[in-house]
Amino acid sequence: MSLSEHSMQALSWRKLYLSRAKLKATSRTSALLSGFAMVAMVEVQLERDYRYPPGLLIAFSACTTVLVAVHLFALMISTCILPNLEAVSNVHNLNSVNESPHERMHRHIELAWAFSTVIGTLLFLTEVMLLCWVKFLPLKSAEENNGTISSGQAAAIASTCIMVPFGLVFIVFAVHFYRTLVSHKTDRQIRELEQVIRLQNQLDHRAENDELKAAVLFP
Repeated sequence: MSLSEHSMQALSWRKLYLSRAKLKATSRTSALLSGFAMVAMVEVQLERDYRYPPGLLIAFSACTTVLVAVHLFALMISTCILPNLEAVSNVHNLNSVNESPHERMHRHIELAWAFSTVIGTLLFLTEVMLLCWVKFLPLKSAEENNGTISSGQAAAIASTCIMVPFGLVFIVFAVHFYRTLVSHKTDRQIRELEQVIRLQNQLDHRAENDELKAAVLFP
């Protein structure tokens, strides 16, 4: 096996292990967060004597449904692709990497990873904030009827004030991480391209030397 073929197979194996790690993280995260969302939907107890704002109930129901749907979609992609990658990675043969579908299914793997770790996490933060409003908004004591804010409203506002800055920090971190990762991939591809160019130059020089030797030996 030549040096260039060995480098290409090493790169393919690295992509295979990275894709497998992403799918494993996706499956664990999606199963965990979707389970929490379903438990929150089932276990929340609405006060029958309290008139909830219709927008709050609609937002809570829609957020929970979209959250579960997004995570189940990511979990489905992970469940369908991961066994194929596991089967190839467990074979101790360098050429078996060519049988893996991770190159062709690269977009699906990235989509599942983004749905689970980015969109799904933002939806989960929104779910927690809405759940605080649904749970604490009806709480009101008899001494709080003089127009002041109730303890339940104060608790819901406090959770919102905590969650909104945390969500903004999460978005900033996600953008920064994505840009850093893209920059790293670009630098790595440039280095690999330079390595390929050096290998090509070495092969060209070797071919020229062989031609010169042939000309000297057989004038």
